[in-house]
Amino acid sequence: MAERVTCVIDAGVADVRLNRPEKMNALDAAMFEALVETGERLKGDPSIRAVVLSGEGRAFCAGLDMGSFRVMADGNRAPDSDLTTRAEGRIANRGQQAAYVWFEMPAPVIAAVHGVAFGGGLQIAVGADIRIVAADAQLSVMEARWGLNPDMTGTQLLPRLVGLDVAKELTFTARVVSGTEAVALGLATRVADDPRAEAFRLARDIAAKNPHAIRGSKALLNMSGAVSLAEGLKAEERTIRSLIGSANQVEAVNANLEKRAATFKD
Repeated sequence: MAERVTCVIDAGVADVRLNRPEKMNALDAAMFEALVETGERLKGDPSIRAVVLSGEGRAFCAGLDMGSFRVMADGNRAPDSDLTTRAEGRIANRGQQAAYVWFEMPAPVIAAVHGVAFGGGLQIAVGADIRIVAADAQLSVMEARWGLNPDMTGTQLLPRLVGLDVAKELTFTARVVSGTEAVALGLATRVADDPRAEAFRLARDIAAKNPHAIRGSKALLNMSGAVSLAEGLKAEERTIRSLIGSANQVEAVNANLEKRAATFKD
């Protein structure tokens, strides 16, 4: 069996690709596990400064494997019951973690979406920080079509992107939106003719910045709306205090003054 997720790291940028092109990168148990394992490994690597998440072949991810729906059609409740287990101390179960790990990733994650991103595939993209999409990409919160609800953190993260009313409309109808409409709704960041190439351009730009400032900013922005304003402001103050005068911050200042590329330490 081919490796479900590939990961190549170059100059601090991790190129993570769902690698089941013959099935449009549909999610089976092996794909779930590969996504979690890859994400958890990258989370612990301080040399990672940005991640590009994409799919091989003609799609980003078509969602849950059809075999799982056939199992459900026979009346079985949980085709991959181990995905509902939750490690001690974790807020997400194994299935949810396949998407949530990218939200948790200290470094920014950019999803490059082409073809389809349906159901669980869309929820994986929603877990990223930024979504670059092809104009003709097709995105859908597809679960209602199969009599289900989004269960890979989509109900919690999607409203943060598009607002509660739009999240409900997309979820209740399971309608398919184009990449262009996704941008208009706030579901995607911007359209590109070549989403993967644009994602790497952006990742390299991010990777050239102070990694501690970028990680700190991501953590603070992820807190927005999830904690009280007072707690958020205190965290903002703690973060800026930790950055001012640090080696990487001094290097950023000197590099700008000397008009040269900065050299940062992980």
